[in-house]
Amino acid sequence: MSTFARITTLVAAFALSAAPLLAGDGLLIVQKVTTGGTSKMHQLQIEKTRMRADTAGAGGLTQVIVFDAAAQIIRIINPDRKTYREMTKADVERLGGQMGGARAQMQEQMKNLPPEQRERMEAMMRGRGVAAGPLAKIEYRKNGTDKVGKWTCDKYDGYRNNEKVTELCTVNPSTLGVTLADFNIVKEAGKFFQQLAPQNADQMFAVGGTEQGYSGIPVRSISIGQNPITTEVVEVSRKSFSDDAYAVPAGFEKQEFPGPGRRGRQQ
Repeated sequence: MSTFARITTLVAAFALSAAPLLAGDGLLIVQKVTTGGTSKMHQLQIEKTRMRADTAGAGGLTQVIVFDAAAQIIRIINPDRKTYREMTKADVERLGGQMGGARAQMQEQMKNLPPEQRERMEAMMRGRGVAAGPLAKIEYRKNGTDKVGKWTCDKYDGYRNNEKVTELCTVNPSTLGVTLADFNIVKEAGKFFQQLAPQNADQMFAVGGTEQGYSGIPVRSISIGQNPITTEVVEVSRKSFSDDAYAVPAGFEKQEFPGPGRRGRQQ
C-alpha cells in the first residue's frame, strides 16, 4: 500500500468512528460496524477539547486514535504492539500539500486516457482512499422512516451524480440527550483532517443541517459499494473520563508517521 493510501486509511478509520456521531463533554458512544457479514464494536469518547476512538483494525488488532484540540495533535496508538505515532497541524499542512500535488499529477496523467479507462482508475484510487480530484457533493433525498435499536429515525438516500452511494437514518439531537453545541470538537477535528481528505469533506465529521442536506444525527449509516459498511449506534451515555484515557501509555515506542520519501515502520 502506498504512503498516501496508508495516511488516508488512518483518516478514514477516525472518520468512521466520528463522522456520523455526536460530540460533547463526557459522551460515550458505542457503535456496531458490520462489513462482509462480520460485526465489530467501536467506541468513541468525547469531551470539550478532546476525542478518543477505539476501533478494531486489521487482524483484530485494536487501534486507538486521539485528537487533542488544545495541542492540535492527533495520536495513533497501537496497544497490541505498544507503539504510537503523532501528527501535528504542521504535519497535516505539509502532507496535505504533498497529497494535493500528487492528486494534481494524477489528474494530468489521466486526462488523455480513454474515458472508460480513466473511470476505472479513478474508482480504483477512491477505493484506496486516494481520489484524483474532488468528488461531487452528495445529494440527500428523504425516504420515509425506520427503526434503529430503540430509536425511530428519518431515512435519507444519498446520491452522487445520480448514483446511490449511501443511506442514513437520523434522529433529533434531543432524542439522544445531546445538543448541537456538543459537536464543536467534532467540527474542529474535521477542519484538522480536511487537507488530507478533501474528497470526503462532505461526509467527515458532519451533523445534519442545510449545508449537509439532511437533518438530525445519523444513528445508522450505510456506505454502498463493492464492500458495503453498516454503522449503527447502540449506546449513547454521559460519562467522565480520566486524563490517562487520552495519554500514550508509559513504555510505548514512538514511530515516525509515514510520509512521502520515507517508508516508516508498519504498525
